[in-house]
Amino acid sequence: MLQINELSFRMEGRLLFDKTSATIPDGHKVGLVGRNGAGKSTLFKLFTGELQSEGGSVSIPKNARMGMVAQEAPAGPTSLIDTVLAADKERASLLVEAETATDPHRIADIQTRLADIGAHAAPSRAAAILSGLGFDEEAQNQPCSAFSGGWRMRVALAAVLFSQPDLLLLDEPTNYLDLEGTIWLEDYLRTYPYTVILISHDRDLLNKAVNGILHLDQLKLTYYTGNYDRFERTRREKLLLQMSAKKKQDDARRHMEDFVERFRAKASKARQAQSRLKMLERMQPISAVIEDRVIPFRFPAPDTPLASPIIRLEHASVAYDEGKPILHDLDLRIDHDDRIALLGANGNGKSTFAKLISDRLAPSAGEIFRSKKLRIAYFAQHQLDELNKGESPYDHFRELMPDATVAQVRARAGSYGFGADKADTKVEKLSGGEKARLLFALATYTKPHVIILDEPTNHLDIDSREALMHAINEYEGCIILISHDQHLLEACADRLWLVADGTVQPYEGDLNDYRKWLLDRARGERAAASAAAALALSDEDETPAAKPKPNIDRKEARRLAARRREEIAPLKRAAEAAEKEIERHRQAVTALDAKLADPKLFGNADEVTKLQKQRAEALKTVTRAEEKWLVACEVYEAAKVEE
Repeated sequence: MLQINELSFRMEGRLLFDKTSATIPDGHKVGLVGRNGAGKSTLFKLFTGELQSEGGSVSIPKNARMGMVAQEAPAGPTSLIDTVLAADKERASLLVEAETATDPHRIADIQTRLADIGAHAAPSRAAAILSGLGFDEEAQNQPCSAFSGGWRMRVALAAVLFSQPDLLLLDEPTNYLDLEGTIWLEDYLRTYPYTVILISHDRDLLNKAVNGILHLDQLKLTYYTGNYDRFERTRREKLLLQMSAKKKQDDARRHMEDFVERFRAKASKARQAQSRLKMLERMQPISAVIEDRVIPFRFPAPDTPLASPIIRLEHASVAYDEGKPILHDLDLRIDHDDRIALLGANGNGKSTFAKLISDRLAPSAGEIFRSKKLRIAYFAQHQLDELNKGESPYDHFRELMPDATVAQVRARAGSYGFGADKADTKVEKLSGGEKARLLFALATYTKPHVIILDEPTNHLDIDSREALMHAINEYEGCIILISHDQHLLEACADRLWLVADGTVQPYEGDLNDYRKWLLDRARGERAAASAAAALALSDEDETPAAKPKPNIDRKEARRLAARRREEIAPLKRAAEAAEKEIERHRQAVTALDAKLADPKLFGNADEVTKLQKQRAEALKTVTRAEEKWLVACEVYEAAKVEE
């Protein structure tokens, strides 16, 4: 059991924890959540002893092994599999001693202990972990130095998972994972036999992999049982109760103060007045609810929508080296209102496809057709490093608006969340989330028709991710998403494309189907103890006949598809019109609510009754419009299925 007792700590004069306490039971999987900068990573450093508290204590069971991903990624000539195996220091030490031990009793003790810790099955267990994090058998035998920093951080994660500490501390582990690795990690943590504390802003991971939430807010830690959705629901109810209790207490306090003021000097009431004063002194004030508001994201709509398709690929291929295509035989179309999520493991070509779409790479074969007026915005995490560290957000907006006045530039910066307190702050002093917000603003300044988002959530907390989700859904153009955040994909994407086996194809299932397929595959690989061997066998058994290709002319197929789209276009327009009708009627209800809330209306019973009748009729109209919309959607979806 981990106990935090009256913990206080300051960082550079700023108070992060103020006499806060919490208890985490053994074996629990706990998500540590809170706004960026609240002190979550600092709390981990207090756990490990890297920092010392100024008051209170952290109590961890004696002899408990603690594990955390190394800050420096492993490098050098050691292979990945050997790097992971070396993380189990006891096993490594016993194996070395077994080579030199001569005492029969000691040799017996060593072999017994090796058997107890499953030492002989360790290589297959290490291989299964590396496989789940995206390394095949060939990669596992390569040296760490052959991989980039992000991939080496995966090796560091694999090493700490393999060592199976009693207290596992993970700080944003999905930042260097793709969707496939995130899904695997979620499944692994759910069955991890010891205590886990996980800092993450990935809502799906916090819903599926943990059974408790430790919330850091207003310098205090509060423990909630259940996953993130339950925590959010419980906290919302708690805030509402707190607001209600505070209002009641404030009303009672005002009533007592009025009584004291009125009757303090009156002899017959002096005793009661004195009693009220004592009650006021004893009354513990209820804290006001303070919630940090997230500045919304805003993606400006295109000036004029373009006719679909806005992008069309025919037999297209893309390569970095001549004769070695990364992706080939691409026959796809992208419409003006598409919401497309790209699935597939890192290294399969998702970012390459995004660069092809955005005209950062030219096709090495085939054709790609784009609307002449098409504007595309591209956001990728590596671009954060391309911002000028010595310049401020104001300076970056000034470069885009050379002819604007100072006031106009500051107004534009302020509309993206860079007000007077942030507009002149150097980029190097901005948080990761603020840099991402600046990059979003710069990338979409031209009011693009297509926005490509490559891992946009890495530096955003949960509330900021929700704000990004709303911005994507409200945007009127096309979105192409590459992300490991399942919640974001489920909320925003209406089409899934799988990037695998050197091509890009529409994926017919939903994200749950894809997740189930990945987990079934990972579990099968663990049972087989060797993902590469299983893959090799399946490749050997596979014959060309196992993958029949449709015997149909491609041009004829495209012609039939175009005709079918023309046939169902009126159905789609009908569904969209019905949706707009719902919104129009809802706005009417909102307008009536505003009138009913007007204090000037009090006392005018006839007008109130009239407005209430109008509101009831408006609600009925909304219901009828919703029914009409549902029918239109069902007809349209049925036509799409037939297609």
